[in-house]
Amino acid sequence: MHEHTPPAAGDPSAEGEMQVRAGETPQTASGKGRKTSGRGATRVPGGKGRAASVAGVAAGVLILAGGGALVAGGSLMAGPVSTRTVPPTEAAVPAGASIGVCPGPARLLAGTDAGTDAQFRPESATAATKVSAAVLSAGGVLPGSRLARLDGEGALEISKDPGPAPTAAAPQELLAGVAADRVVDQVSVLTAKAVANQNASAAAAMKYTAKDGDLQGSAAATCAQPSNDQWLAGASTTVGRTSVLALTNASSTPATVSLELFGSGGQIQAPGSRGLLVAPGSTRSVVLAGLAPNEPSLSVHVRSAGGPVAASIQQSVLRGLTPGGVDFISPGTAPAVRQVMTGVDIQDPAGIAALTAQAAYKDAGPALELTVPGAADAVVEIKLYGRDGQHALPSGGVITAKAGSTTEVSLAGVPAGQYTVAASSDVSFVAAARMGRGLQAGQPSDVAWAPSAVRLGSQHVVPVPKGGQRQLVFGALDTRANITYAPITADGKVRAAATADIAGGTTATIGIPEQADGVDVVGYVVSASGDAAYGAVLVGQDGRNDVSSLAFLAAAAGQETVPVALGY
Repeated sequence: MHEHTPPAAGDPSAEGEMQVRAGETPQTASGKGRKTSGRGATRVPGGKGRAASVAGVAAGVLILAGGGALVAGGSLMAGPVSTRTVPPTEAAVPAGASIGVCPGPARLLAGTDAGTDAQFRPESATAATKVSAAVLSAGGVLPGSRLARLDGEGALEISKDPGPAPTAAAPQELLAGVAADRVVDQVSVLTAKAVANQNASAAAAMKYTAKDGDLQGSAAATCAQPSNDQWLAGASTTVGRTSVLALTNASSTPATVSLELFGSGGQIQAPGSRGLLVAPGSTRSVVLAGLAPNEPSLSVHVRSAGGPVAASIQQSVLRGLTPGGVDFISPGTAPAVRQVMTGVDIQDPAGIAALTAQAAYKDAGPALELTVPGAADAVVEIKLYGRDGQHALPSGGVITAKAGSTTEVSLAGVPAGQYTVAASSDVSFVAAARMGRGLQAGQPSDVAWAPSAVRLGSQHVVPVPKGGQRQLVFGALDTRANITYAPITADGKVRAAATADIAGGTTATIGIPEQADGVDVVGYVVSASGDAAYGAVLVGQDGRNDVSSLAFLAAAAGQETVPVALGY
């Protein structure tokens, strides 16, 4: 989320309806190299008379002979070998601005150039997309921060630039700058400057809701930190499923993006997945069905050269003419030997079994998706932790995930409730968990994906969308964890913190009130100690089958450092 150059203004391609971009011709940039030349000459001083000439020639012969010996020696003798290993050192670099990129509103696809039309029904007349953001103070001073459209227009100043760095005598009261429920119509960007060479603690979240149309439901996403390497799991391109990858470049440097696609049958070599140019201040959308058609489980590895990008996937389901939900798939953690998803909401197992027995609803149940990018299969142990402890999977909890492909593991049969899902292996893998709401066939339902989460540390900023059902969900794995959570209210105050003491191997769910001390709650400051703990925000709508999951961002680091290796 740390960008050392401010975002440049540009014309975002995310405005209006999404355009079909699958299989585009890669765009490349070329430049001219720099040529260097030089001249050199060797002069042999002459002597006087014939004796001097003979002596000069003899000396030249000796010099040439000696030079030949030196050349031969240089080509035959081994060069010096370093016997000393110098460990890399950490060099401090100036802290940059914190950047959070929020996806734009969910949209139906526009017709393709061939004249086909992917729209079955008009767009929702009730759709609304809003963004909430919070920025914390450092040393009692709020960093300069703002929320704006990707093109820089319509900026909302959250807090003014404080000017010179605060002194040691500055007050230490924790303050917050907030933007609550701001209506947006395209990609938006939260920017917070560093204070006293420390990265700002800032985060934002967007929430889309609609009560009609093909894209009805709720879709929420934490505004992503731009990165040059990220993984997204949970896409599907089978009939009735639409996956649109959005790549946003909020920097002033062009980005060249390459995609690696992993499906249930292995890695997919797709023309048009490499060398995608994303201009500064723009969003490029890619319809994944054009690269990997008819894939029930698809993971995407996004790598960019040049500017970092923020990636998200708009995933929607249409079961015949019945809306099956919409969601924004966010990047999870990098491949690792343990992945944890929390805030996984599971409905009544009997109802799920009856629903998924119908042909159009086979993917309506909860599931875990595993992707193994390496060359070796992964034997994965899966554990579910609920309110009263661990729950066994009907499959036994140990499965083999094939190398270079995605594997779906059903979570059906587990009692209803909120869970933390932990998966571990001796081989690195990527994971995400699917959940749904709605058990009646023929009635609108919703779907959400929980990406793999970061371990909780100190002072996470957790924005919370206003309205509807809101819950904080925390999971502890092996032993007890202690979590403090302090409400951030719309008046910029951080209220008194509450504490949750969570037993190892359990998940705790805490309802979020509409107000604290008579003022609307727009976020939390969360810190954890003890054993490994994880968190998420679960969002729903009263009286509707809406569900969304918001992952926590990593806590802001202190002064940035980079490793510097010395050697030759």
